[in-house]
Amino acid sequence: MKFTITGSLGKISKPLATTLVKAGHTVTLISSNPDKAEAITALGAIPAIGSVDDLEFITKAFTGADAIYTMVPPTFATTNYREYISGTGKIYAQAIQAAGVQHVVNLSSIGADHTDGTGPIKGLHDVEQLYNALEGVAIVHLRPAYFFTNFYASIDMIKHAGIMGSNVGAADTMVMAHLNDIAAVAATIIQEPFTGKSIRYITSDERTAGEVASVLGAAIGKPELPWIEFTNEQAFDGMVQAGLPEEVAKNYVEMGDAIRTGKLWIDYNKNKPELSKTKLEDFAKEFASQY
Repeated sequence: MKFTITGSLGKISKPLATTLVKAGHTVTLISSNPDKAEAITALGAIPAIGSVDDLEFITKAFTGADAIYTMVPPTFATTNYREYISGTGKIYAQAIQAAGVQHVVNLSSIGADHTDGTGPIKGLHDVEQLYNALEGVAIVHLRPAYFFTNFYASIDMIKHAGIMGSNVGAADTMVMAHLNDIAAVAATIIQEPFTGKSIRYITSDERTAGEVASVLGAAIGKPELPWIEFTNEQAFDGMVQAGLPEEVAKNYVEMGDAIRTGKLWIDYNKNKPELSKTKLEDFAKEFASQY
């Protein structure tokens, strides 16, 4: 089969492409960075170098594929996060239609059922709606939980303040997913026949934020590492001081609100999947190596 994968050599796209190549498929891997072409070729994939903003390029890259995997690349260079995400999704949707693609696996997010109040995830809600309007296209929206790797952003806080924290409380539930588990689910789905429009939640573990701090702390020799709840204002100021653009920080604070109130997990709790294999303790070893 022929697959086109967006996301360059990212933490999900790379293992997904690797799995598909090893299974004997022809894989085209899209990247905006020409310096990645050699590494993509080394994986056994075909590099397609261009921008996700270029409809003609994306359409050409999608043409002839039996199925595609789409994701919106992250960026800090935007003054409207939702508009950036939904705008990229609109280009993808137009390219899917123009290229005659019939099967799509789309990386969305837990919480994408909500139209607003979820930070950057509300842009992924828009993408799901754009895709669902496509006629004759079978689509699986992957809705993974909060990425374990987001906790890497806490390393400086731990080193300089001796705490972990956000505008989420220590007793609040964190529903989390490992990137390798997401890639594995994507690889399984994209190789199988599927029809209609559907949603697949992906979760590796569920813990409280306080338990996250305790487990990660133990892995780095700080078993008493506390999780501290910040106000929205404190969280925003801390992110901006750490170098995040205000637009991005604003969206992350809003996402924290959705976690603290449980809003992000409402539909997930009604449609819980079997947990994937990677647990918090497994990720803690990776966290310790980065720390």
